[in-house]
Amino acid sequence: MKIIAIANQKGGVAKTTTAINLAAALAEHGRRILLIDMDPQGNASTGLGIDPDARARTVYDLLLGDSTVADVTTETATAGIWIIPSTTDLSSSDIELQGVNRRGHLLRDRLRHDTEAKAGFDYCLIDCPPSLNLLTVNALVAADSVLVPLQSEFFALEGLSHLLLTIREIRQSANPGLRIEGVVLTMHDQRNNLSQQVENDARETLGEVIYQTVIPRNVRLSEAPSHAVPIITYDSGSTGARAYRALANEFLENNEEQRKRAQA
Repeated sequence: MKIIAIANQKGGVAKTTTAINLAAALAEHGRRILLIDMDPQGNASTGLGIDPDARARTVYDLLLGDSTVADVTTETATAGIWIIPSTTDLSSSDIELQGVNRRGHLLRDRLRHDTEAKAGFDYCLIDCPPSLNLLTVNALVAADSVLVPLQSEFFALEGLSHLLLTIREIRQSANPGLRIEGVVLTMHDQRNNLSQQVENDARETLGEVIYQTVIPRNVRLSEAPSHAVPIITYDSGSTGARAYRALANEFLENNEEQRKRAQA
């Protein structure tokens, strides 16, 4: 199981939208996906139809209790996707984790220990909170790579630099193997000169790290969470659905190339 943290310390950049819809697009390819909702707002859980009253065990119990990965994993209504849900209980975790030994390694240790639960999945996507707190650090320490949604707006690249510094610090200390999976431009408006400028600047600055696929602003994509389903289920023919299918294709192609290079 490859673990990918979906992270950006800025809010409103489509992290959760990307987590849900990339998971659904990968599941369409027959991949089995575990989505970990590390955001106390629990939007990924809600967006996949997990009612708050049904979240008996959550990420909180995995990190701060004695629950195993299997104990807290719930099957969603979307075929091929399972989730470890979140609730607002997680919002106090930064305080509660202060006195815990190896507090930045808790998620990594739980995932490594529960090898049987991991064996059933191809990919684990971690939806990180919009801050560089202990929850995000746990995700980055546990992850093999980081996928960064980057909104097509002014100051986007400036905000990204803070995340890249954090990733470098994690590499130098707790997780030397952490790499950038890719940066995906989100909330892109083809008609807007600013979006075009941000895309050009991002590609010039980051090169091949930027996915060719761009996620557009799309009303149907914004509506899907209110129906608690991915865009592929809500409106399969929408531009948002086509974009996330294209992202999944590019993601899988990149990972296949990485696998071949590793075996060479």
